[in-house]
Amino acid sequence: MASTSLSLPSLKLQFPSHKSSSSRKNSSSHRVSIRPIQASVSERPPYISSPSPSPSPPVKQAKLPTRKVPGDYGLPLVGPWKDRLDYFYNQGKNEFFKSRIQKHQSTVFRTNMPPGPFISFNPNVVVLLDGKSFPILFDVSKVEKKDLFTGTFMPSTDLTGGYRVLSYLDPSEPNHAKLKKLMFYLLSSRRNEVIPEFHNSYSELFETLENELSTKGKARLNAANDQAAFNFLARSLYGINPQDTKLGTDGPKLIGKWVLFQLHPLLILGLPKVLEDLVMHTFRLPPALVKKDYQRLYNFFYENSTSVLDEAEKIGISREEACHNLLFATCFNSFGGIKIFFPNMLKWIGRAGAKLHSQLAQEIRSVISSNSGKVTMAAMEKMPLMKSVVYESLRIEPPVASQYGRAKHDMVIESHDASFEIKEGELLYGFQPFATKDPKIFDRSEEFVADRFIGEEGEKLLKHVLWSNGSETENPSINNKQCAGKDFVVLVSRLLLVELFLRYDSFEIEVGASPLGAAITLTSLRRASF
Repeated sequence: MASTSLSLPSLKLQFPSHKSSSSRKNSSSHRVSIRPIQASVSERPPYISSPSPSPSPPVKQAKLPTRKVPGDYGLPLVGPWKDRLDYFYNQGKNEFFKSRIQKHQSTVFRTNMPPGPFISFNPNVVVLLDGKSFPILFDVSKVEKKDLFTGTFMPSTDLTGGYRVLSYLDPSEPNHAKLKKLMFYLLSSRRNEVIPEFHNSYSELFETLENELSTKGKARLNAANDQAAFNFLARSLYGINPQDTKLGTDGPKLIGKWVLFQLHPLLILGLPKVLEDLVMHTFRLPPALVKKDYQRLYNFFYENSTSVLDEAEKIGISREEACHNLLFATCFNSFGGIKIFFPNMLKWIGRAGAKLHSQLAQEIRSVISSNSGKVTMAAMEKMPLMKSVVYESLRIEPPVASQYGRAKHDMVIESHDASFEIKEGELLYGFQPFATKDPKIFDRSEEFVADRFIGEEGEKLLKHVLWSNGSETENPSINNKQCAGKDFVVLVSRLLLVELFLRYDSFEIEVGASPLGAAITLTSLRRASF
């Protein structure tokens, strides 16, 4: 989803850990019956091992040599166009970066980032592709984040009601603090509803998938997950079931069209190459084509967020601007995050096989059983393997791959091998999967190691998990650009695994490609027996 990190309100230390589940409205937990683990599918090679020690602490080294940043931007128009074709078609993202690392013998180099002409006229960037240089992108004392949410171009504000929403604001701008406070308020005020409404919405998802499996032999996850995600967000954050409103079940479809008009310069849809590059990557699609769809979404949020809009006025934000920001935070950031990350996480867990599934089911059921059958935040903290699997999924395939920042002043950036002088105003770009799979930081960096973050040594590695536009060991604030909903995203990802393995022993999947994340088809769901 998008090309920088998610932006959602934080729930850190705000969810009650022990509450009665007698009232759905006021409860932050739900009771479940615990079923025994049943023998599961034949095992594929598991991606799980004994806890791996982190690499030995680096020996203190002499001062790194200073290098000129290698690479160039090519001829005007021609260079950016050639790089765009390599990025999307001739090489693909991973090979695009790998080939240039090899060519320049450096994880820091110059290139152009899509879309280039005629959407962005200055696509020149300095690329950072290792875990040492990458974190400079989070330091707002050194880089500016203004209008860089989607990278070298910014979608028309006609797609957001004429406003630059929070994701495009730099912390130095007055409205940044006000809007981020509003996002914090949104989740804080609805914290008791998250766990029970997740259970309700995803129980409906599992029933839908089971019915499809029984009739067709296979079940496509993505569309059903989209509907469950939107229902969950509307019910938990706004107290409304979309199907009881004029919006009905149209939410995910409307969001998909609206997001396409923002991100089309960065997507591959599978059209013929020449046609796709001309239509999707060379010119902007006119916002007027989705104006009515966006208005339907806006009306839904305006009608169902009265208390939050009241709070916005107290903070000093108009109801209209606040509503456009609530819509963006909910539909683009949070819905988009769940849309991408849940299928990706299930892809890795599905590929890991029955051994990991059995271990997760045993851990989750044991803890919930000892917690009187209640799912709570405190109970989930006692599930080290489940927590590690979520972090490993966020590490190996972060839901938002790209971050940008513009140098506020002349500075020196260090990779593992050299120092590089950066001039004020230069645009820095990081492709996060390379930083979070840095072999000088992570042992077996290209593998999905389910128990990587277990134990004291494993927890030390969390500072290198960067999906949230910041380190996993740091916290969002009004003064930084770290994902305001960092803890919320982790929470709902944990809830998915808890709900899944309370209900099933194991599952099998087929994996395909989609413009945003993996396309998952379930071929088996092994229900836990009573």
